[in-house]
Amino acid sequence: SFFLVKYTLGNEHLGVYWAVISGLLAGIIIGAVTEYFTSSRYRPTKSIANSALTGPATVIISGISVGMLSTLVPVVVVGIAILASFYLSGGASNFNAGLYGIGISAVGMLSTLGITLATDAYGPIADNAGGNAQMSHQPQEVRQRTDALDALGNTTAATGKGFAIGSAALTALALIAAYKDQALILGKDLKLDLMDPRIVVGLFIGGMLPFLFCSLTMQAVGRAAGKIVVEVRRQFKEIKGLLEGVDKAKADYAGCVRIATTAAQKEMILPSLLAILSPILVGILIGVEAQASLLMGATVSGFVLAVMMANSGGAWDNAKKYIEEGHFGGKGSSEHKAAVVGDTVGDPFKDTAGPSLNILIKLMSMVSIVFAGFIIKNTLIK
Repeated sequence: SFFLVKYTLGNEHLGVYWAVISGLLAGIIIGAVTEYFTSSRYRPTKSIANSALTGPATVIISGISVGMLSTLVPVVVVGIAILASFYLSGGASNFNAGLYGIGISAVGMLSTLGITLATDAYGPIADNAGGNAQMSHQPQEVRQRTDALDALGNTTAATGKGFAIGSAALTALALIAAYKDQALILGKDLKLDLMDPRIVVGLFIGGMLPFLFCSLTMQAVGRAAGKIVVEVRRQFKEIKGLLEGVDKAKADYAGCVRIATTAAQKEMILPSLLAILSPILVGILIGVEAQASLLMGATVSGFVLAVMMANSGGAWDNAKKYIEEGHFGGKGSSEHKAAVVGDTVGDPFKDTAGPSLNILIKLMSMVSIVFAGFIIKNTLIK
């Protein structure tokens, strides 16, 4: 990227190269912090496993507190990356150049996309390998090896989510700036004054939306899981010998997959409409300024909430696997049962609600840009 910037933009714009580096360094730091908080080799996850000694309630409390603590460094690092890329790209003298630098820093953070995608995909592959080993009645040592791979996969998946969340925050900021420019092209000069009550209302609504979105997605997981439980119980009741493990008894796996797939598609209709309609409705009812502040509020709270949920879920999962390795009573103990409760709560945290927030904050910005003309023309508060 150094030579590309040097020979396309010239020496006077070498700051863009340093914006790339700032994003890359921010991504590396976020990945390292994510590994620290989710790997069973380090104290945070071990503390969650230790809390299983006193029951599932303390496991939940410890996991949430670890996730909240894990937001500190990523937020500070992303803030530093934003400021560094803005000023290194010439933002002090040219505001638009600084915004360009912020967008480029997001590209820098994603410059390791190849290895990030590989490590992110590694987790589900190892997890499914463990499931296959168990269903095919492989020896215990095979399951132990797949569990070790799965524990590493949880950490690498959480690291990949950290990269995605950080880059989403940087990208969303650039998209908000693009929305402001789009409004200016359409004849609306946005005045984002924090003393304007419309701005404050937009910030409040934007800060609330990620929580509402997570609520909808997690409720969807609960409803889908309930349907699968009913289906499994039906099969145990109607298929003779299935519950006893008779070899000739065959479960209807396709039925469970069908229920999960159908529920996943249907249950995402309402969250999708929330992401699409909320910026349009706020822009029309409260004003374009409120819509811009809505995007800012959603970006800030969505970024922090996504980091917290992804890291809490990964830590809960690896705390359970740490106990299964023989610590704190081992597999089948009361401590293990408490850790399983934490892992069950953590799955929708790290696999559903957390990653989906990246899409929410970017989709809202894109919808705002696309419908900017319609909103400016039809807003009730000029």
